[in-house]
Amino acid sequence: MTAGSLTFTTLISIVPLVTVLLALFSALPLFSNLQGSLQRYFLRSLIPDSISQTVLGAVTQFSARASRLGSVGLLVLVLSVIALMLTIDRALNAIWRIERPRPLGQRVLIYWAAVTLGPLLVGLSLTLTSYAVSASRGLVDAMPEGFGFLLGMVEFVVVALGFAGLFHVVPNTAVRWRHAVAGGLFVAIGLAAVRQLIAFYLSQVPTFAVVYGAFATLPIFLIWIYVSWIIVLLGAVITADAPMLRTRLARWSDAPGTRFRIALAVLGALAAARAGARSGLTASEIAEKVGIDPLQSQPVIDQLIGLGWVGRLDEAPAPRHVLLCDPALTPLQPLVEALLVAPAPELGAFWARARLSDMSVAEAAGA
Repeated sequence: MTAGSLTFTTLISIVPLVTVLLALFSALPLFSNLQGSLQRYFLRSLIPDSISQTVLGAVTQFSARASRLGSVGLLVLVLSVIALMLTIDRALNAIWRIERPRPLGQRVLIYWAAVTLGPLLVGLSLTLTSYAVSASRGLVDAMPEGFGFLLGMVEFVVVALGFAGLFHVVPNTAVRWRHAVAGGLFVAIGLAAVRQLIAFYLSQVPTFAVVYGAFATLPIFLIWIYVSWIIVLLGAVITADAPMLRTRLARWSDAPGTRFRIALAVLGALAAARAGARSGLTASEIAEKVGIDPLQSQPVIDQLIGLGWVGRLDEAPAPRHVLLCDPALTPLQPLVEALLVAPAPELGAFWARARLSDMSVAEAAGA
């Protein structure tokens, strides 16, 4: 479902994205001559060759028309690009089970920097490559046989590092670079393999061309975007689950009351750390002491921070969490209301008989 939503949003936003890139490269004389080659580079890297030329022509034509829109039309195009960014942000935060995303301005700034700086870096690399090829003429009779393979490897590394940066920066949590690189490598390998498989299928079984005729590019393009987003989301899942695979931590059952149990265990781990040499623990250290998947404990930690019982210190290399309350003096009722039963008029008799306001967190944890 998420890949389908991203496919639809990508189809709507691809023309505004290309329009922004065309305006950006037109404003920079250094890259104005590489505008066409850069478009072909992206399509050759991400789209099967059988449809790349048709897609390039259509997108370029639509982008040229979009540049003649008025202020209202341009505003709609910008909003469609922001919608794509926010959809990607929600999808990745959902994979990391993060309930509180980054502030809207910070999210837009991150994606806008990726949209603008990414093509600039690729354009710079293409400029240097073109200069090296031009300078080599006259020095050697022909390019070395392995030069094409070398460019292909550079292209592979650029794609892998690009998605690794996406997985490292976008989720509103600390993601280690080695885990992000593992997910980026999976995406780069998956996109390259699926691109070759789709190209081979279209060359051997021309089903779309027979059924759809000249219209065959659209369903092929939609299928390619959908499969590509599935690969990207799987790479995000690999990145998010890498800490659990490394430490072999288990995921607790999502039965009613599980978050309440996790909260008591997290408070106990932080209380023990405060009594020891260290006054706080990172999210991964909390997960290891509790014996739980970090993706399952992180939302509970965020709720404890919202209650004011836990504080987060943004330190390098990972934020450290400290206990701000005294479990022996803190009533249990706010935690029950946040994680078990929300207060309601129909539950007045329950709250009166339960008398949870008289029970402390330490008593509930058996400490």
